[in-house]
Amino acid sequence: MRTVTTLLAGDHFVRNSLLASALESVDGTRFDLREITLPWPLTPYGAVAEVDEASDAEDQLIAALPGVELAITQMGPFTERVLDSAPDLRFLVVCRGGPVNVNVPAATKRGVIVAATPGRNAVAAAEHAVALMMGALRNLPRLHRTLELGEWRSDLYAYDECGAELDGATVGLVGYGAIGQRVARVMLAFGATVVVADPYVDPAGLPTGISIVELDELLRRSDVVSLHARLTERTRGMIGADQIALMPRGGVLVNTARGGLLDYDAAADALESGQLGAAAFDVFPVEPLPADSRLLTAPNVVMTPHLAGATRQTALRAGSIAAEAVAAYLAGRPPVGLVT
Repeated sequence: MRTVTTLLAGDHFVRNSLLASALESVDGTRFDLREITLPWPLTPYGAVAEVDEASDAEDQLIAALPGVELAITQMGPFTERVLDSAPDLRFLVVCRGGPVNVNVPAATKRGVIVAATPGRNAVAAAEHAVALMMGALRNLPRLHRTLELGEWRSDLYAYDECGAELDGATVGLVGYGAIGQRVARVMLAFGATVVVADPYVDPAGLPTGISIVELDELLRRSDVVSLHARLTERTRGMIGADQIALMPRGGVLVNTARGGLLDYDAAADALESGQLGAAAFDVFPVEPLPADSRLLTAPNVVMTPHLAGATRQTALRAGSIAAEAVAAYLAGRPPVGLVT
């Protein structure tokens, strides 16, 4: 039986115990485990040297990596400095959709194979997007606050005050990956019409009831617009004042993808003017949300602190996909989520 020296650099969400348990499913290998626990999410992530969305733990990794062939992490900052301290590292699994916390070119140069765990939070993120969408459509935070204040606002039943339904609405999804596809299925079940803007989708493979359109057409037609695109240089700032102005007045805008996709000042302007009837956000351009953010005083906003993927099932699924990637690597097969 082969013995592989392995570092588990988990945190308080994707726990080392979950990763170790998942590795038990890998046959024919004994894992000599080293463990460090990174502080996320009790301490927010951020930029570390040349990587982003990472825990500030370079020194911990440097101390733990000598002699390690295989590492699994979620928020570990695998910077050039860290990789220089890991001459024996050959395979790195990042328990997230993309390895933004890894200097991938530096890893490739050093012969380190990098894999991610795509789809680990697709269910959770899709369900959260739908929950935010419905909360915005029916203005649930406002209604909740009235009861907290001891009010019984039956006047909110008035035509101009009450919310809208998904049944019969047109929902536009900007991005049609694993999360967007799940949201689309739920929207169809609610009786909505679904239109998608995604240049990488083959229209021939779409289910009945979903159509591909250009972004401007999607914005013009959609009562609800939900963002599910990856953040790239091409998509950064893709929804701004001009795009929001194309939406039907009183429409709803949802972002559970990345804050950089949206101009939030333009969204605040649109909420204050009534161009947007409501909005729901889980992600922001600056996190944590600054105390002076206009979103905190804008009307009809539902917000959560970047928790769309936060379910126990997501953590378990991350460990399971990581273990499958490890098994493939040890068998000499390309793992799912291969980056390099």
